[in-house]
Amino acid sequence: MNRFLYILVLFFILPPGLTAQTINFSSYSREDSRDINFEIIGKINSNILVYKNIRWKHKINIYDNEMKDKETIDLDFIPEKTFNIDFITYPDFFYMFYQFQKRNILHCMAVKMDGNGKRMGEPIELDTTQISVLADNKIYATINSEDKQKVMIFKIQRKHERFNIVTLLFDKELNLLKKSRQAREYNERKDHYNNFLLGNDGNFVFTLDKQLNFRDNSNGLTIISKSALEDTLAFHQVDLGNKYIDEVKLKIDNLNNRYIINTFYYKKNRGSIEGMFTYIWDIGKRREYASAFTALYDSLRDEAKTDGLLRFAFDEFFIRQVVVKKDGGFILTAEDFSTQTRGSNNPWNRWEYLNNPYSLSPSSYYSYNRYYNNYYRPRNSYYSQSTRYYYQNILVLSINRNGQVEWSKVIHKEQFDDDDDNFLSFSNITTGGEIHFLFNMDKKNQIISDQSIAADGTVKRNPTLKSQEKGYEFMPRHSKQVGASQVVVPCAYRGYICFAKIDF
Repeated sequence: MNRFLYILVLFFILPPGLTAQTINFSSYSREDSRDINFEIIGKINSNILVYKNIRWKHKINIYDNEMKDKETIDLDFIPEKTFNIDFITYPDFFYMFYQFQKRNILHCMAVKMDGNGKRMGEPIELDTTQISVLADNKIYATINSEDKQKVMIFKIQRKHERFNIVTLLFDKELNLLKKSRQAREYNERKDHYNNFLLGNDGNFVFTLDKQLNFRDNSNGLTIISKSALEDTLAFHQVDLGNKYIDEVKLKIDNLNNRYIINTFYYKKNRGSIEGMFTYIWDIGKRREYASAFTALYDSLRDEAKTDGLLRFAFDEFFIRQVVVKKDGGFILTAEDFSTQTRGSNNPWNRWEYLNNPYSLSPSSYYSYNRYYNNYYRPRNSYYSQSTRYYYQNILVLSINRNGQVEWSKVIHKEQFDDDDDNFLSFSNITTGGEIHFLFNMDKKNQIISDQSIAADGTVKRNPTLKSQEKGYEFMPRHSKQVGASQVVVPCAYRGYICFAKIDF
């Protein structure tokens, strides 16, 4: 058998999954315009569930494994003035958490539902709060542990330069385990509370970074934690060594019982980014495990920058994700992001983007963190002026358990759009021991680039993902992995929203 014939035979006998990806599209409804809000709930049993909301209507679409419509469930039990809807999924059911206001009372609710979108009981009330007429009503946030055995509802209210934080810890069945209340001093011009997370052990943790003066970079950092069944807070001061930081990202390493902090750092206030600071706290021993400042060298700067001088190369990079490995090391990704508002005399400013007056509010925590939780934002819903979004190169760092950088890679991309960034940026899917980076590679958003990185830093360009049918525009940024090698990606088709399931 000659070589050509051998290759031809292999092409026809190999399983389709080894030669190409399979894409199945859902149908679309004329109600599902681009003004809709949606969230991919996930795959429960053999069904794929998607939540949709437009104005006062709430519904869940049920799709089979080929993305064919099975049923649409109208959530008619949800009252008006409902907001901050969250989902926690399990293999055979999910919880929907929601809040609504009736007169001056806020109600925080939860309902258990099965894989067919049917209620498994009546909605239960988790907490209520009385507020004044002009008070912020988005005070609740929902978080869960990585293993989903613990769930927490917390609320923050500010008053007279203090904030009160109330935490309600539940088990998997939503039985209340502990309710605690804490009061802290708060200066909205200098203090930034963020990274509210829940460990598998039920411990609640968040960070506080402080500025000496308004419009400065932060030069103080504290890890604040509360044990599951205790009422007092513990404070762990982080030594920054006379350096400055601005964007703090906290990650819980549940397997190795550690807190991992990453942030870009500066040598001088309001200067240019010098490198990456990694700090690791040992939870069990209650002490610092590792602390490392890693300068980003010139050859990496030259590869990462899109234009300008080398010293400015990372000034528009923002940390997107930290993936922890079994040995305690982790993979960190960051992305070059900026905006340009037409008709404005104010240029893009990293400090203004990161430092907003609502950084303490759970509603701000909710909207900010939803970027990483596949939350779709309707086109031009927040901006009256025309804004151009730029999402450029991706920086990937492999950092070992001692905080030392093992290798670094740059994935090149160039993306921009006006008034709508839902088709920009990227998403990750982990399969076969590799992390895949999915992002649009053409202006029409109809071809998805798939580049993967192995544990040793080897970068591979996989076959592009392209629909056989014309007109589908992919939104990989809002995709969600629903299986070991399966991802659901939202799409726009003729101005309507639909969904594509891709099997790798």
